[in-house]
Amino acid sequence: MKRKITLCLLLTAISSILFAQNVELKFNGDRKFKIVQLTDLHIRWEDPRSAVAFECISSVVTTEKPDFIMLTGDIIYSAPAAENFRKVMQFVANFNIPFGVAFGNHDREQGIPNSELLKIAQSFPNCVTTSAKGITGDGNCVLTVKSSDKGKPAAALYCFDSHQSSQFKAQGVNGYDHIRLDQVMWYVDASKELTKKNNGKPLPALAFFHIPTPEFLQAAIDQNAALYGIRKEKVCSPELNSGLFTAFKEQGDVMGAFVGHDHDNDYAVSWFNVLLAYGRFSGGPTEYTHIPNGARVIELTEGERTIHTWIRQRDGKVEQETFFPKDYTK
Repeated sequence: MKRKITLCLLLTAISSILFAQNVELKFNGDRKFKIVQLTDLHIRWEDPRSAVAFECISSVVTTEKPDFIMLTGDIIYSAPAAENFRKVMQFVANFNIPFGVAFGNHDREQGIPNSELLKIAQSFPNCVTTSAKGITGDGNCVLTVKSSDKGKPAAALYCFDSHQSSQFKAQGVNGYDHIRLDQVMWYVDASKELTKKNNGKPLPALAFFHIPTPEFLQAAIDQNAALYGIRKEKVCSPELNSGLFTAFKEQGDVMGAFVGHDHDNDYAVSWFNVLLAYGRFSGGPTEYTHIPNGARVIELTEGERTIHTWIRQRDGKVEQETFFPKDYTK
């Protein structure tokens, strides 16, 4: 039975690699690939306070001109869910830039499940997110970024559904849910397949999800860890650790993991040579925040295991520009 389950996960991983995207992602002629991470928009339907979030999206994307836009959850914050979500997706799609979606804990609370929200996102031709079949959650997928000459994959982007509330509250485990074991196994199989196709060398990779893992707290309170940015609230991570970070280390491909969820945190910190980074809160006053809204920008260089990242505020200002791993090495 165990061999059957493993084989099923492997086939799912291979399938997700082969069919994960209809739109091509690739390094540009300068061998760069730039990502704008938008997080925690918290859009309320026909609420004038949400205008600030749309202004933020427009300002950052117009200024940065990214190759890819990644939304890391809590996109909508009120019903009607379908209409609200479609409005946001249409606004993002109008930039004619490939985009992806990783769901947050609030998206599924507005009247329809994430599986239906994903279908809405996929109705736009420049959405690259799919969902690995048979795996817990919606939007688990791996996206490959091709080399500048459109040859073989040169980098990978892993997206995970980090769910909502703990599934073990009756047993005293409170707080948020953890990324499940089958998702971790799916990632491992997908990573191994890409490494095999790359002559045994792991592809430089990034991971995106909404709720931070416990390592975000471990790193932030470690006096030996190099940390840049703002930390104004506690890390709201699951009480249980699913081992995803350990899997990143074992596979040797993921250089950085990017999350949202905690609106007053935007820091980036190195933890065992993996960059753990929050996006900047991109929403308006429909939810709490005590820092100016904006977005995190992430730039990869083809053929290198480096991350150039900074915060672009809605007003155009740039903060916290760093190079990983150089600026995080003591």
